[in-house]
Amino acid sequence: MENPVIDLKGLTKCYGSLKAVDELNLKIEKGEIFGLLGPNGAGKTTTILMMLGLTEPTSGKALVCGIDATTNPILVKRKVGYMPDSIGFYESMTALENLVYTGKLNGLPEKEANRRALDLMDLVGLGDSARKRASVFSRGMKQRLGLAEVLIKRPEVIILDEPTLGIDPAGVKEFLSLIHQLSREQGLTVLLSSHHLHQVQMVCDRVGIFAAGKMQMEGNIHKLSQTLFAEDSYSVGITVREPLPASWEHSDELRNIPDVQGLRITENLVQIACASDVTPDIVRFFVAKGLDVMGVHKREFGLDEIYQKYFDNNLIENNAHEKSRSIFKRYVNKK
Repeated sequence: MENPVIDLKGLTKCYGSLKAVDELNLKIEKGEIFGLLGPNGAGKTTTILMMLGLTEPTSGKALVCGIDATTNPILVKRKVGYMPDSIGFYESMTALENLVYTGKLNGLPEKEANRRALDLMDLVGLGDSARKRASVFSRGMKQRLGLAEVLIKRPEVIILDEPTLGIDPAGVKEFLSLIHQLSREQGLTVLLSSHHLHQVQMVCDRVGIFAAGKMQMEGNIHKLSQTLFAEDSYSVGITVREPLPASWEHSDELRNIPDVQGLRITENLVQIACASDVTPDIVRFFVAKGLDVMGVHKREFGLDEIYQKYFDNNLIENNAHEKSRSIFKRYVNKK
């Protein structure tokens, strides 16, 4: 990554003896959606504040669009749109008036601010509500209006801090789909901070597991899965028409297929653990043996499994570890 849009170098923030952010190194490229995943209190918001120049790092640098956020915070703010977890509007003003006011604060002439505001209201699905007062907006509508407010100055980067809190599931899906669309169509770089695993997985190109002030792991889902499930990165289930005996005569031959690491037979289902995706070779093997293949099921390791496996491996110590596990368990139990 030669010219990252976001480049954090050894970023550290201390409050007395507490290290809220500890030697954070992270590069995010143009047009990428990066998910900063971690429990409340992990240091995500502190990291964002340093990226915006709203708090100074104890050490290290936060470069955004090539600009040092500590020495040139105003230049960074011109390039970055920030949407916090709680958004406030002038409730006596209409949605359109709120957007135009924000546009004018960002140096836009009133006519241009009005034109952009109307276009953005249509883009985020609020075109019919432009002249309604913000006071009557639901939480989901305010989040959409907040996104329009972020976009009115046409930023190169948008930072979203827990943007889906309090939105119903259908609203969350629509909001995240909009984020994905904007990133792909406009080349926007997006940093999405959240502790909601399935939401991060829906839209992010890469994710970073952030806990106890440290970036514990980062990469795409496939990379994280390979790291944590190295001996069982792929799992393929083959369903056949007729039941097979537990001591199937072709078991050893099946194990000899490159990267097949083990298998388990349960009547009509053969579950095969592999080091790489050799599903085509496995299917050809069963067909060559004259068996009727009724179904092929590839197991995918999602963020839920990755997150839980990560903590099960005891990669984080001390009280932050226990806090993270507790929050994660509560999240899973609510699903």
